[in-house]
Amino acid sequence: MRRPQYQDENRTYSADRCRPVIEAVAAGKLRQESLVHGHYPGRRLPRGVLNDVRMLGFWDADTDQDWGLDWHQNEGIELTFLENGRLDFAVDQKRFRLLANDLTVTRPWQSHRVGNPHITASRLHFLILDVHVRRPHQPWQWPSWLVLTRTDREDLTRFLRQNEQPVWATTLEVADCFRRIGRAVEASEMTDNISRLTVFLNELFVLLLDMFRAQRIELDRSLTSTQRTVRLFWESLEASVERAALEWTVQRMARQCKLGVTRFTQCTKELTNLAPGHYLNHCRLKLARRMLWEHPELNVTQVALACGFTSGQYFATLFRERFGMPPSAYREKKLAGVR
Repeated sequence: MRRPQYQDENRTYSADRCRPVIEAVAAGKLRQESLVHGHYPGRRLPRGVLNDVRMLGFWDADTDQDWGLDWHQNEGIELTFLENGRLDFAVDQKRFRLLANDLTVTRPWQSHRVGNPHITASRLHFLILDVHVRRPHQPWQWPSWLVLTRTDREDLTRFLRQNEQPVWATTLEVADCFRRIGRAVEASEMTDNISRLTVFLNELFVLLLDMFRAQRIELDRSLTSTQRTVRLFWESLEASVERAALEWTVQRMARQCKLGVTRFTQCTKELTNLAPGHYLNHCRLKLARRMLWEHPELNVTQVALACGFTSGQYFATLFRERFGMPPSAYREKKLAGVR
């Protein structure tokens, strides 16, 4: 099965095939039952059946494992329910120890990891549902088989978009629904269970809505703002030399955020008080400053090019303007301070 491709300016990424899971199943370390559309491992759902479900099922590990799922993102919203055991889980650099009956919710822009670095004995249920968004400000599109009323659908969407608490203690009803979905997925004759699975999935979302309403969770509309989308974009550049060094233009930055140039520029100005091009140089200079003393084996020009500057001379000019000294002098001062 060909994996979906995601274009990130001049780089193309392929979605993860869950290779550690496949290898663990092949080695007899793990039992997994799943129904899938697309590239994920499991039995294929027929075309037109449960559209937008990317993966549905569970894994059952009766011993601690020597593998884990490293940092990754999904193309949809992911729900997991830990029926038995315990698991280390992390999302957006926050770490959790999942216990039985815990539920996790992650969105396409949230990096998350299962295991630290390996998973422990556990029975984990999962659902990945594509709601056709990649950025926080984009409106969600639920599948046609979800039969919630308009009001219920709007409430559920609001709870999931405007609150990003990653770990929840489930109700008994939610836990039982996940178990019934697992039994239906496990059944040998898939065609006999499609109607049942559709009913169970609708019930699951109704029960989740009941759970959210009962807890009166706090909502934050800023989580769905275009400004947040732009902030996440800049944070990704601030954290990665490789990403900051890409050949960005304002048009490409805006496309990456699924925004028009004017709106992207406005949000960047509101967040940084700088135009996008100037703030890009700011990010690159901060990364280059760190590289100068973390990588003394690289000369100044190599550092400049690695961070996305077109020449060592241009980099040196900007560096002197920003930090008050040439990059070579900064390196010597910094290294002298740690000797």
